[in-house]
Order: sequence, then structure tokens, then C-alpha cells
Amino acid sequence: MADGFGYLVDSHCHLNYKGLKEDEGAVIGRAREAGVGTMLTINTKLREFDECLRIAEANGDIYASVGIHPHEAENEPNVALGELTKRAAHPKVVGIGETGLDYYYDNAPRDLQQANFRTHIRAARETGLPVIIHTRDADEDCVAILKEEIADGGSFKGLIHCFTASQWLADEVLAMGLSISISGIVTFKSAKDLQATVRALPMDRLLVETDAPFLAPVPHRGKVCEPAFVADTARFVADLKGVSFEELQEVTTANFFNLFDKAKPPVRAGA
Repeated sequence: MADGFGYLVDSHCHLNYKGLKEDEGAVIGRAREAGVGTMLTINTKLREFDECLRIAEANGDIYASVGIHPHEAENEPNVALGELTKRAAHPKVVGIGETGLDYYYDNAPRDLQQANFRTHIRAARETGLPVIIHTRDADEDCVAILKEEIADGGSFKGLIHCFTASQWLADEVLAMGLSISISGIVTFKSAKDLQATVRALPMDRLLVETDAPFLAPVPHRGKVCEPAFVADTARFVADLKGVSFEELQEVTTANFFNLFDKAKPPVRAGA
């Protein structure tokens, strides 16, 4: 375990989304006051990439990703590999995605979602950046595509964000070398199965996130979620794992920088 972090990372938030962007400076300030030392703001539409990048460029403790969410696979279809890798070359872009499959809403045809997902995996492999994966009601196809891409082109780094799925999916993605990020959903009373899965997750593959402005954890249910609330999720996960908040903080922050190794830990006062 790396020593000396002493702060949390929100590994997945959407600072350019409605609910956060209107009060951007205050939202970021509250996160810092809550002990969040780094935030990753996630791109979901290429047409909004410049706004995500602006936020990252303006703040030393914020990074961005580049990607097209499965909901947007029809609105921004057939993205060229080079469109992702070109944007990924920017020093503040540290991940590929959010990509994946969403068969719950099916906002885009599944064949377009799958093609979009494969392109993002290939961009991750080409750039060496981790792929940020969204999967909902699509676990079997998600695993099949991941395995096919590994067989065809070799391994790549990545994580399942906002993990809410089964122990089976956790076992499958961990076996591929991927990591798992836990959101505020784990704090919900209805999330007993997820809580059991989190108890069994290896500490060295575990990250925490908010997915802000969505999915505010207990005790903030019903509010707009903010990166500051990652502290509540981290405390809950620490209790599930039977470790101190400080240990959970250290481990998940180290895991973030090991996975998103293009991101640089902030220079702390006195360091």
C-alpha cells in the first residue's frame, strides 16, 4: 500500500452536467473541503469534450476522460478510433470512456452500442489508458466482448464504474485484470447483494466514486450528488470491509493512481 495520500479520489463524476455546472466553483470547493484531493470528470458525448477538458485544464486536481456513453451511440455513431486517440493525447485526459452497454434503457440500438464499446476498448489498448465501462442489464454481452477483444488484440487496463451487478460479473472482470468502482448505491438499504459483493472484493482492485450529479449516497438521498459525497461512500465501504476510513482512503487513492497512471497526485503542502 502506498503511504501518505491522506485524501480521497472521486474516480467518476460529471462536473459539466446540469446540477453541478451552474455552481462549478462552489461544488469543487466543497469537494476539496471534504478531503477530495483529485476528481475525474467523465466525458459522455464528444460534442461536450471541450467543456470537460476546460474544467480539467482550469483545476490542477481535476482530470478528464474522452468517450461516448452507450446512450449516445446512435447520436454519435461510428466514431473513428483516431477521434478518441487524438483527444486522449492531451495531458489532462487520463481515461477512455465512459463506454459500454446499457440494455436497461436501450437508448441506442444494441449493435451500435457494441461497436462503440469495441472502438473504445481498442483506443484504450492503443493509448495505454484505462477504459471506463458502464454495463446495465448487459453483463453477458459485456463479458463476451471483453474476452473477445483480449483474445483478438491483447489485454488492456480498465474498470467497471458504478458497479451494481452480480458476484459473477465481479469474478469475471477481476479475472481479466480489471478493477471495480463503487458508487453511493452501496449505501442504499436495498443494496444487500451489492454490499455482500463489496465485502468480497480484493482491496487492490477497489475504487470509489460518486457518479455525480446522480446517485447521492445516504445520508444525502434526494439531493443532487456532489464529489464531496464520495467521503460518505468511502466510510460505508470501509465499514463493509472491516477497515478504518483512513486505510480505505489510502488504498482506493493508491489504486486510482496505479490504474490512471497518467494522472499525477497533487503536491501536498509540506511534501
